[in-house]
Parts: sequence; structure tokens; C-alpha cells
Amino acid sequence: MTRATHSTLAAERRKARHYGMQALYQWLMAGATLNGIEAEFRAEYDFARVDLEYFQALLHGVPGCVDELEATFEPLLDRSIDDLDPIERTLLRMGTFELKERIDVPYKVVINEEVALAKKFGATDSHKYINGVLDKVARQLRKAETDAAS
Repeated sequence: MTRATHSTLAAERRKARHYGMQALYQWLMAGATLNGIEAEFRAEYDFARVDLEYFQALLHGVPGCVDELEATFEPLLDRSIDDLDPIERTLLRMGTFELKERIDVPYKVVINEEVALAKKFGATDSHKYINGVLDKVARQLRKAETDAAS
């Protein structure tokens, strides 16, 4: 893969995560159907420079294993899962999903992308919280990778 191709893929995935976070937030808050949310997003936004497969994997994958994802990160929280801000909850679900299911994406990339989304959409210091929890999740789910980076 050339540097330009890698850069393009990274930008397309970043946009997929951006829309994925918004769509999963909408699912959490409104309870609309996943197919309805996907259709709405594809009609409202230009997906020409979005990794559509990645967006779909997030949108349909996270709700499919939400209990398992939350069971992974809940013991690492300093508060009840119900006390999480909806943005934090969505980002922790997404990040845990990517760490678990998308081993093709380095753990540092997953954490950095979720932190960037927290800075954009979350409360003032939520990015620090997201970073701390996902770092612990990565040490569990990607032990060999995190150990090699140390």
C-alpha cells in the first residue's frame, strides 16, 4: 500500500467512525432501527469519501454485541455504566468493538480515533476518561500488541 493510499484509507475510516459514532448515538437515544438510521445517514451525508464497509461494520456490529462489549469495559469504570454520558458510552462501545473485532487496526489508532471523537463531541475532559478506559481494554484484548509496544 502506498503512502497516499494509506492516508486516503485513514481519512475514509476517520469519517466512517465520525458518522458511526453519530449513528450509534442516535440508536442509543432514539431507538430507531439500524437500517433506518443507515438509510437516513446515506441520504443526508455524502459517503463518497467514507469507508462505507467500516461504517456499516460499526453501525451493525456494535448493537449486535453491546452486552458483551459493556461487560468488557464495565469493570474498568469508576462509576456505574448507567452514569456514563451517552457520548462516552457510545465511544467506549465503539472502541471496545474495534479493539475486539478489528485486529487489522492497531490499538493505538483505535484509542487515538476515539479520543479525537471525544474531544469533538464529548464533555470537556471526557477524552481523558475514554483514553484511560480504552487503554485498559486494549491491555486485556490486545495483550501481545500492547506488551510489544511497551
